[in-house]
Amino acid sequence: MLCLLLFSCKKTDLNTDVNLLHDGDIIFQTSLSAQSNAIQLATHSKYSHCGIIYKEGNDFFVFEAIQPVKKTSLNAWIDRGKDGHHAVRRLKNSNTVLTPEALSKMKTAAAAMNGKSYDLYFEWSNERIYCSELVWKIYKEGTGLEIGHLQKLQDFDLTNPVVQSKLKERYGNNIPKDEKVISPAVIYQSNLLETIIGEYKAP
Repeated sequence: MLCLLLFSCKKTDLNTDVNLLHDGDIIFQTSLSAQSNAIQLATHSKYSHCGIIYKEGNDFFVFEAIQPVKKTSLNAWIDRGKDGHHAVRRLKNSNTVLTPEALSKMKTAAAAMNGKSYDLYFEWSNERIYCSELVWKIYKEGTGLEIGHLQKLQDFDLTNPVVQSKLKERYGNNIPKDEKVISPAVIYQSNLLETIIGEYKAP
């Protein structure tokens, strides 16, 4: 099982009610990374980063794919996003699906990815991992559920100059438009989830 990072987080520290959070909740934010704007433009969503919340006792952390894949204290994760804004969504039937056995499988899957390099090229492999890929694969391996439908890179809006510049930077003239991908936006919009914290508007 993934070794948990213990820390104390109070309601006043997070500007959110931690009493609402459950093991396995999915948390979203607008990242301040160099690629965040391009992701937002390509997916038509303000959310460009996501991770999975785990709880041990009264303590929380977010398992996420940055460089490298790691666990981050919840308050540090929230503070790192734009204006501290975040949203939390949960499986609608989490009480029956996220059993102790399922959560254990999810943490085993997370442990296998812990420490891997962040995937700047959004490849559908386990050698390197990006944020929404991490969330999707952990849920798939732990519960059998697909949180959000897989797309191809060409399904995104690649017309904006900011997006085109980032693609050119990453791939040169060989953009892998048929590469299988999953975005934070598609996970966020999944009809398997319900909003716990933050506003959700169906597309």
